[in-house]
Amino acid sequence: MNMDQALQTFLVEGRELLEDMEAALLRVADEEDPGESIGAIFRAAHTIKGSAGLFGLDSVVAFTHVAESLLDHVRDGSVKLSDPLIQLLLACGDHIGTLLDAVDAGQRPLSADEQQAGAALLARLHAQMGSGAGAAAPAPALVTPLVAAPAATDDGFARLAAPGQGAEHWHISLRFGPDVLKNGMDPLSFIRYLATLGSIEHIVTLHDAVPALDAIDPESCSLGFEIAFKSDCDKATIEGAFEFVIDDCQLRILAPHSRVAEYIELIGKLPEEPSRLGEILVRCGSVTAHELDNALSAQRQGDSPQLLGSILAGQGKVAPQVVEAALAKQKQVKDNKAQESQSVRVDADKLDRLINLVGELVIATAGANLIARRTRNVELQECNSTLSDLVEEVRDSALQLRMVKIGATFGKFKRVVHDVARELGKDIELSVSGEDTELDKTVVEKIGDPLMHLVRNAMDHGIDGPELRAQRGKPAQGTVALNAYHESGSIVIQVSDDGGGLNRDRILAKAIERGLVEAGKTMSDAEIYNLIFEPGFSTAEAITNLSGRGVGMDVVKRNITALRGSVAIHSLPGQGTTVTVRLPLTLAIINGFQVGVGKSVFVVPLDMVDECIEFSAEPGHNYTDLRGQVLPFIRLRTLFDVPGEPSARQNIVVVKHAGQKFGLVVDALMGEAQTVIKPLSRMFAQVQGISGSSILGSGDVALILDVPELMQQAGQHSGMVASEATA
Repeated sequence: MNMDQALQTFLVEGRELLEDMEAALLRVADEEDPGESIGAIFRAAHTIKGSAGLFGLDSVVAFTHVAESLLDHVRDGSVKLSDPLIQLLLACGDHIGTLLDAVDAGQRPLSADEQQAGAALLARLHAQMGSGAGAAAPAPALVTPLVAAPAATDDGFARLAAPGQGAEHWHISLRFGPDVLKNGMDPLSFIRYLATLGSIEHIVTLHDAVPALDAIDPESCSLGFEIAFKSDCDKATIEGAFEFVIDDCQLRILAPHSRVAEYIELIGKLPEEPSRLGEILVRCGSVTAHELDNALSAQRQGDSPQLLGSILAGQGKVAPQVVEAALAKQKQVKDNKAQESQSVRVDADKLDRLINLVGELVIATAGANLIARRTRNVELQECNSTLSDLVEEVRDSALQLRMVKIGATFGKFKRVVHDVARELGKDIELSVSGEDTELDKTVVEKIGDPLMHLVRNAMDHGIDGPELRAQRGKPAQGTVALNAYHESGSIVIQVSDDGGGLNRDRILAKAIERGLVEAGKTMSDAEIYNLIFEPGFSTAEAITNLSGRGVGMDVVKRNITALRGSVAIHSLPGQGTTVTVRLPLTLAIINGFQVGVGKSVFVVPLDMVDECIEFSAEPGHNYTDLRGQVLPFIRLRTLFDVPGEPSARQNIVVVKHAGQKFGLVVDALMGEAQTVIKPLSRMFAQVQGISGSSILGSGDVALILDVPELMQQAGQHSGMVASEATA
């Protein structure tokens, strides 16, 4: 095995476990029964610690071990999960991430600040465990009545019932070896130590093995004990009380009946790792490692092969129903592993290379299709048609490989809202919907920062303070909502808040003050709200750690525009604000609709094309009648200064975007075609109305139209269109 590759796999999985741990910590406080989430948090820390130990990452192991110990106390109820403790565990997760980053950077040493932060966290972890674990209860006096040994039960050996206790206690069957005294051990000292771990409710001293008086060896021990023991300790801890005589006695420990059900439940919740039956029983605590070793030895020494579960049940080490649960878990793990083997991790670079090759294949297929039509060979055209269909399926499958759910991106904002809300002194809840919506991996990576700024902006500017919310009759807890859904071949992401909304007059006054608009100019609400995307624009009265410097919203729009997307704002005074971001599903290959203007070819994204109609409009007008509705349009020949005269029969391509329609006047409709998007060079980056280029089958270059940008240009004429239409 290549250890470097294995280490990188551990780092990837470790960060995923930290994300799972953080998500569980953020939701655990709101759960009525947090047991499952607490278990998930513990398992994440336990897995990171164990995997780090395989690579000798002592710093990760040492820190995570302390956090795991505290989580163990939380699991058993000795430490209550409070809000300060959640904050501490979140900080511990961050520090573990720092340790993993240090490993990823070539085992770089931690900085002084990082070491100091880690030491402070360790001190707080130990303080939490010290406050949660109370002093041990004093040991009760040992009761040794001479009573008959209890009758055997279905558990495999006799269970001693304490008065009024039934079977809700540990039962310990102890037979000291004859040489225990010769080895310098005092049997009663072990029982006294056992009493410090819990409460000995009842004890029976067995003296059947004591020989006749004249045959007694004063240096030989012949006593046995049956003990009813009440404790919250696990089986391994109880066995540890007899560690120094474990090989010189017969020790059998039977869990309370309630613990049997608990073991079965724990087995069901174990992380799905390829474990053998004995390992599963040890991990859930129903048997100890020593008991497992003895059972394996007995299995090897037997004349005929015997199942391990049968041996353990026959020895009274574990209840039969626990063995059955472990076998069921083992089968479940095997089945899940068989399913997991059907998926593999693939480097993103390899996927990008595949997408590029598929793009070149699409271009080559378009060229072959053009030649087939020119030759007018029917067989060649049929073969090429079949090839085109197959290439389209390959294209769709290849693009699907890069599609990921946006839920992982949304999940990161839970921590942001949790931390920023406390910094602002506001009670804010994050509501998430549409987590299963898929989009291109490249888009997901580039949209994270813009969404982060929008969420933080909604919390700082959007959500009003507690007193103001009370005055407005709103709930004390504000809400920031993230929603994603597909619409017309695009993905729509909305960031909403139920705050006070945007102050229209303040934005307009600030814009006039900065010279962005002329005083007295009539502007719609949407136009005024869009002014906040101007560089350096801010209406904040004070500069804070989160906002007020006028940096960010212009970057948000620039980054979204670079992804061929658009952003719009809708706000209602006193009710809240919604920022809507529209993005293409993929950045590589799209279905396009080709149109001709003179000798130039343009491509319109097919999912935005609503219909095509024959051009009809009065001279000098930039609108037409579409079934009783005014449809503004743009003449591409005029917009891009294409030379030549328009054709005698022009057409209008009706385009729909963000719920609005406008038209594109073109000379010819050339039909649908797969379009491979090629980015424009920096020289043409500022050209408006163009989002990219594509290579046609003939080898010519076609420009891809930026529909959102063209819609804005069409919207600038909407006032004039409306006035002309009503004149």
